[in-house]
Amino acid sequence: MSNKDTTLAPADSNRLFPNIRIVLINTFHPGNIGSVARAMKTMGLSELYLVAPKQFPAEEATTMAVGADDILASAKVVNTLHEAIDDCALVVGTSARSRANPWPVKTANEAAQQIVAESKTQQAAIVFGRETMGLHNDELQRCNVHVYIPSNPNYKALNLAAAVQIICYEIFLAGGTKSDYKQQVTEYSTKKDMDYFYEHLEQTLRDIGFIIKAHPGKTMLKLKRYFNRTRPELLELNMLRGILTAIQTAAHKKPKHDD
Repeated sequence: MSNKDTTLAPADSNRLFPNIRIVLINTFHPGNIGSVARAMKTMGLSELYLVAPKQFPAEEATTMAVGADDILASAKVVNTLHEAIDDCALVVGTSARSRANPWPVKTANEAAQQIVAESKTQQAAIVFGRETMGLHNDELQRCNVHVYIPSNPNYKALNLAAAVQIICYEIFLAGGTKSDYKQQVTEYSTKKDMDYFYEHLEQTLRDIGFIIKAHPGKTMLKLKRYFNRTRPELLELNMLRGILTAIQTAAHKKPKHDD
């Protein structure tokens, strides 16, 4: 696995969207990886991340890529989703199922406009799950927004590569047309920044007795949903962490009274 370069790459004629990556998790069939590479290249995307694929490299992947071998050759293979999205400010998860704890959901068109707009200044990722079961709940919880592709209710059998093709097509359209999505140049927190914040937040809540270790409940899950949805800017996140530090300092200074 090579080290990731977090510097935003300039666009060129062969890489229309250099700061948008497609992330595949635990892909079972190597042929699907090749088909995804082909779908990406036809729409100008070139950044492919593979999280613990069952088999890669593979001859079947190269065969199905049909000329998109360069996408496969430059694909980043990592062990965890954490490694694939750490430096991303916007992470979009794909889901075909309703969830007990719903996240903000956008259409492919709406999500594509946001992705294209924000990728001009920061890294963005679209995450696709396993062929048979999609993304797990904990993986979806790491995403800022979910995208849903509607299909025939009597036959919901959208192939992985087909789903990628639809999202890439919408990105291609959004990148080539005047978008209605207005986005100021804002430096958002990366997923790594947010992970550090969540650790700090949970420890602070434990320090003040708001979360009891033996009975944590769903407090952190609900807080993560809230902050992933609101997406604090980097300056805002730094301010929040400063508040947490002040709370911890005050809690430690508070005198303890004997019963």
